[in-house]
Amino acid sequence: MKHRIVVLGAGYAGAYVAGNLARRLSPADAEITVVNAEPDFVERLRLHQLAAGHEIKAQKLADVFAGTGIRLRLARVTAVDPERQVVAVADADGGGELGYDTLVYALGSHVADGGVPGMAEHAFHVTGRPAALRLRERLDALDRRGEGGNVLVVGDGLTGIETATEIAEARPGLSVTLVARGELGARLSAGARGHLRRACDRLGITVLERTSVEAVEATRALCADGTALACDATVWTAGFAVNPIAAAGLEVTENGRIVVDRTMRSLSHPNVYAAGDSAYAIGDNGRPLPMSCASAGYTGRQATDAIVGRLTGREIANTKLVYPGNHISLGRRDGILQPVDEEAQAKPMYVGGRKAARIKTGILKISLWGISPPTFALPARKRRLAATPGPRDEPVTNQTLLMVSYRSPRGGGCAAVTTQRGQADHS
Repeated sequence: MKHRIVVLGAGYAGAYVAGNLARRLSPADAEITVVNAEPDFVERLRLHQLAAGHEIKAQKLADVFAGTGIRLRLARVTAVDPERQVVAVADADGGGELGYDTLVYALGSHVADGGVPGMAEHAFHVTGRPAALRLRERLDALDRRGEGGNVLVVGDGLTGIETATEIAEARPGLSVTLVARGELGARLSAGARGHLRRACDRLGITVLERTSVEAVEATRALCADGTALACDATVWTAGFAVNPIAAAGLEVTENGRIVVDRTMRSLSHPNVYAAGDSAYAIGDNGRPLPMSCASAGYTGRQATDAIVGRLTGREIANTKLVYPGNHISLGRRDGILQPVDEEAQAKPMYVGGRKAARIKTGILKISLWGISPPTFALPARKRRLAATPGPRDEPVTNQTLLMVSYRSPRGGGCAAVTTQRGQADHS
């Protein structure tokens, strides 16, 4: 009986780990199934561009995994039972349960309403392709109306900044307002903050600092100071949350992220791994890695190395776990590259303008290349599974490997800044 590897979800982390496990493990011993809710790979890093009106081609997952031997099943994960070691899924045929022995959990994150009344009913967001397309349809309708319109972007983290600048550049007939809870770009260096302000001025974006939105209605947002902001479309980018499924039996943080060791293995269930936004991993600087595409790349690679090492009885290499900095697009021709130090604080230097925009474009291409069919087809020595224990680890048996991921995270080469505890902005 082959060692069954089931991958639930195919975002940046899930697709990367699944494809590389297929490259490195012998098909004589292992079979891999990917279960994902959508048939396409979602470039979440570019969803704000899709919403603004740019055409973003969706790659079919069947094409991504072509030639790898990976099986693809379109279904949605509804529950995980770590004690019974099963995952429940729902699909057009009703779904069922998938058994596992080893679980790699990378469910990713989605927009968080923060308990704000009306946010779920009236606000738009860009954390999924359908959501980005809904916002795009609304912006198209405002443009067709020919009378302009007010777009309110709530949240000045990376996603908020990128969304506001992208819409303002692509749709100059609309008025864009960016709401910042504190100072605009507070986590950037002084020079980068100045660059950001100049970009907002150039694009005609109104910035409201030290403003908190406490309720969203159909045509306005209500602020803590009693101000009512009229808007034709409210875009919510003020926080992200992880899928709550992991909380059903696994050790998680207050916001639901799975607590893992240095090899991305769950502290409460040694046969469970986590990668991407769902993992509460401590970086090389002793601080938790933020939810970001860069973290997805590092944690995904570490999880892959650990799984291959333990299943084949080989030494497990430590992948670097770092937070390199922020890469922010400000429309198509401008951007900010902000390195950070070991304490995750902005360094004095930054790169701005067209050069930063070109770097960000390169990062997007690298992130996509990391899950592309040519990458998975690259030569690799396929290892046979070991019948004896790996170095300093428990015996490896003919078990099932399960990986869970809905979107994200997001290959490597990009980063995020944490806006509040447990929240992040992706870029």
